[in-house]
Amino acid sequence: MNTDYIKVLAFDADDTLWDCQSHFVAVERQYCDMLAPYGDEQHISGELFKTETKNMAELGYGSKAFTLSLVENAVKVSGGSIDATTLLAIQELGRSLLRLPATPLEGVDSTLKALRGRGHYKMVVFTKGEILDQENKLMRSGLWDYFDRVEVVADKTPRQYRELCATFGIGIDELLMVGNSFKSDIEPVLRLGGYAVHIPFELTWEHERIEEFDHPHLVRIARFSELLQILR
Repeated sequence: MNTDYIKVLAFDADDTLWDCQSHFVAVERQYCDMLAPYGDEQHISGELFKTETKNMAELGYGSKAFTLSLVENAVKVSGGSIDATTLLAIQELGRSLLRLPATPLEGVDSTLKALRGRGHYKMVVFTKGEILDQENKLMRSGLWDYFDRVEVVADKTPRQYRELCATFGIGIDELLMVGNSFKSDIEPVLRLGGYAVHIPFELTWEHERIEEFDHPHLVRIARFSELLQILR
């Protein structure tokens, strides 16, 4: 992959810069334990995913949308019999995700510092979710100052990628997207003619699973620090 003409580096946030999915998985397990009187873990989780999927068009992504789905699903699977005390406990369980530590993954801080120091690129966080939640995580991570811009969008559609390029006054072939989700971070950019680096995370949310493919504009790496070899 030739990166000589890349002008903007765009970075996904959750599970690319810091661990997020493992916290959601832990919360969902506790949630299933709380709802054990109404079904086993497979049933509760399956119904929760259906509820989340149904709500995405109106609620989008992120901790707040997830919490609303937790509460709605609890009422549904319990047939309306769940008590208010348990619902409040579920709400607080979901709310705890707003305080996840956002500790940078291995190699992230040093790599971003090195790339910033080179001065060759504009660097942007390009992530989906709820703006306050994402900005707070970025602040807690200590990575904010490495970036020229932070863009939080409802979803990563081709239109959003085109608008990102327009913001920086570049063509799509001058953008390199770095992320863990093939569905959100990689495929749309490649389809438009841009470049992408895929860094798979150990956990993948079911909604983000998609059949992957090879592409001349795509590089897969195992460690974030390998970006320094790609971007010479």
